[in-house]
Amino acid sequence: MDKRVITLAVGLLMLGGSLARVVTVSPGPLIRVEGQPVSIRCDVKEYMGPREQDFEWSMFREANGPTVKIISTFDSRFSDPSLSKRVASGDISVVRLQDNLVELKIAEVKSQDAGFYKCQTPSTDSFISGNYEAQVQLTVIPNTLKVSPRTLPQVIPEGSDLTLSCNVTRELTHPTYLSVTWSVKKGATSEEILTFGPQGDVATGPKFARRYVDGGIRLVPGKNGLFELVISRVTTSDEGNYECNGTEWTHENGGKWVKIVESTKEMGTVAVTPTGHSLSVKASSPSSPSNTPLLLTPGDTLTLLCSVASDNLPALSPEVTWLADGREIITMERSGVVISNTSSSGAQGRRGEATLERTGTGEYRLGVRGVSGEDAGSYTCRIRAFIEKGGRSTGGGGRWHMAAEKTSSPMTVKVSEIKPNFTLTLEATLNPKVTAEPTELACQVTNITHLPAGGRLGVSWDHTSLLGIGGDPQTLHAIGSLDADGNLLSGSMYEDRLNSGALSLSRVQPNMFKLRFLHTQEIDMGQYVCTVSAWIVNSQGDTVKATESKSSPLTVRWDTKRPTLNVVAKSIRDASVGGATFEMSCAVSTENLGEASYSVHIQSQESVGSQVNTVIILSPDNVMQHGGATDPNRRDNLVLTKSGATEFRFRLAGVQLSDRGYYWCVITAFTKQQPGQTWTKVVSSESNKVEINFHENGPSFSIAIRSDTSSVYPWETAKMECSLGVSGSSPKTGDLAYEVSWFFARLRGGKEAIQLASFDRFGVVKKMNRNSSSDISIERQDPHTYLLNIFGTQDSDSGEYYCVVTPWYLSSSTGAWTEAEELMSSRIFLTVKFAVWESLKLPLLYGTSASLGVGLFSLILGLVCAQCCCRNTTHTPRSRNKLMDLEMD
Repeated sequence: MDKRVITLAVGLLMLGGSLARVVTVSPGPLIRVEGQPVSIRCDVKEYMGPREQDFEWSMFREANGPTVKIISTFDSRFSDPSLSKRVASGDISVVRLQDNLVELKIAEVKSQDAGFYKCQTPSTDSFISGNYEAQVQLTVIPNTLKVSPRTLPQVIPEGSDLTLSCNVTRELTHPTYLSVTWSVKKGATSEEILTFGPQGDVATGPKFARRYVDGGIRLVPGKNGLFELVISRVTTSDEGNYECNGTEWTHENGGKWVKIVESTKEMGTVAVTPTGHSLSVKASSPSSPSNTPLLLTPGDTLTLLCSVASDNLPALSPEVTWLADGREIITMERSGVVISNTSSSGAQGRRGEATLERTGTGEYRLGVRGVSGEDAGSYTCRIRAFIEKGGRSTGGGGRWHMAAEKTSSPMTVKVSEIKPNFTLTLEATLNPKVTAEPTELACQVTNITHLPAGGRLGVSWDHTSLLGIGGDPQTLHAIGSLDADGNLLSGSMYEDRLNSGALSLSRVQPNMFKLRFLHTQEIDMGQYVCTVSAWIVNSQGDTVKATESKSSPLTVRWDTKRPTLNVVAKSIRDASVGGATFEMSCAVSTENLGEASYSVHIQSQESVGSQVNTVIILSPDNVMQHGGATDPNRRDNLVLTKSGATEFRFRLAGVQLSDRGYYWCVITAFTKQQPGQTWTKVVSSESNKVEINFHENGPSFSIAIRSDTSSVYPWETAKMECSLGVSGSSPKTGDLAYEVSWFFARLRGGKEAIQLASFDRFGVVKKMNRNSSSDISIERQDPHTYLLNIFGTQDSDSGEYYCVVTPWYLSSSTGAWTEAEELMSSRIFLTVKFAVWESLKLPLLYGTSASLGVGLFSLILGLVCAQCCCRNTTHTPRSRNKLMDLEMD
């Protein structure tokens, strides 16, 4: 037991050594303004006991003064009687933020609240360690902050500068700092423009940051608390109610800036007058009132003035443009660079030389030297007022805003000149009687006056179609024109015909122009007008149009007769049998049809009323094309040609039964104005029908069998020939084939026969199994002859032989292989003879030879034995007696 107590004591001592209560309050000293709220925080750490700690607040006004209890978190009667009312009213309160953190709040601090504030925490530790209280000094200063803005103008012109002046001061009794903020309120939304302070830094609102960087907003600090914010080049978006805010700050220990008091004052509502409301532009002439037209003669100098006025003219950078009849002739950009929109070519190039200069503030002068009739018109001055927004644009220049654009009242300028005069006569030198004939119109200029030296004439031709002719009746179409230099300008509808030469415009004499159609179409009927223009050289050396005159309309028309086309088909070669050639001719005759090309369709049908098929087509460009009903394997048998100017021939080689039926031509006439254009269908016609009709008979076949001999000896070769004959419509050799089979019967006239071998129509030979030592073969000697060979004949080969043939031929009528009727030849009897001598000759020869051989061998063998085995080697002398010994006998 004593050991457990000692262990517990040692553990508590060790725990106490590692934990020490720490109580902290907000760093001070705290400087606050009288009447403003004050918050002081107090927290405790490294403590023992419950998580939620209690706090007691007290204060003393002097270092050694009496302590005044303020408020406690656990004792409601803790407050001093002098503060109990303020605590009860909520002016003084304590708010628990966490278990170990509270905040003392004073809603409106008073001057007598200055002093030292102490925070205490009752001990919940098992032993005393650390600090249990902390204090901070609170200094209360009087509210001396004053914000005095300067009243703003209610209305300012667009582009001018707006200065926001605000005076912010306070009595410096303690180290406090000031900041000033400008903002603008638009409706219920307030946008901060810029804040200066409290450390001398500048912060801008998000919508004004770019403008401040570009220099559009400037801060101008003054003396004695005066601050000025200048907004340069205001626009209508800068309208609103402006406010100025002054704030007093204190810098507490730890580097924290604390706002102790602020004041906001309205500066006034500002409206921005758009530039367009005050901008005015006036065009005038120094020599003529503005409401009177200015009259000039050719070669004079035109001078016009453009006056610009505006309430904010110094802030504007105008772009000045002079226009004549709505066309820009010269421009002075806002940078002062002058750009002339006239050139030495084109319609504007015929005007006089224009200049533009600035003569004073808002004054611009236009000068046009050497005016001509082209310079007459209505002149206006257009002003585009730009305001610089500051900064740099993406391209490197300044950023500009076009504030307004206005155009002056027109100023009428007239140039009096004597124009050339002449008379026009339009007549038809070639008048068509029918379609496709040529047409020629002549436009002659007579009685020419006031055309100066170097003057030239030009012409333009127009056509109006007759009512009911053409796709766009009673509409004027420009054919083309020739200018003073002879340059051709084609109308859109006639450009192809002019380029191909089917239509031409020409100047045959200086005062005569011609329009010629090579082939007149129905759409060319109508009214024609020639317009002749006179061109002169002006003072700048440019050729300009002085005047023009239009002729009376000339009507060109003729009685239109519809073209007709007749087609006659006739047979040139009839196809009476299959495989023959059919040939048909189609002749064309026309009326009221000029030069044309034809398309030919050869059509057929099996019988009257049956389906019509297109066999072959010949296009107007003589391109042949097979129809959908043509067998691709027989396209080489089809020919369609143009045999004459109006005649076409169709040829079908190797007719078949499927070709029987009716054939005819469908011919269509086409015309074309010039190469490159599409064909135009004029008229179409169908010919009479020509019939192909024949019957298929086919070839006739005959068969014969032949042999050189009717009897053979054994082991000899027997040959038999099977030949065929063809009559009637004989097909070609390559279109004929046979199936040949050979048969054998043992008995004469026997009905039971066996097949020896066969030769099919593809040339394949097949031999059957047979009980004989002989061998057979079949060979083809020529397309109609087949030979049977029997090698090494035997007695079993004696009997009747015959051949059976099935002809096959390629039918010219159907184009398919056809099997003819089977043919059987007559029979040939082959005898294999039996000869006695012939049959014994070899055995006798073999036997004799063997006997002679054996006898000769025996003699030789006996002789050898006598000489070698039975001889007495002892010599006995022959007796000299005349009588022989008995032994000798």
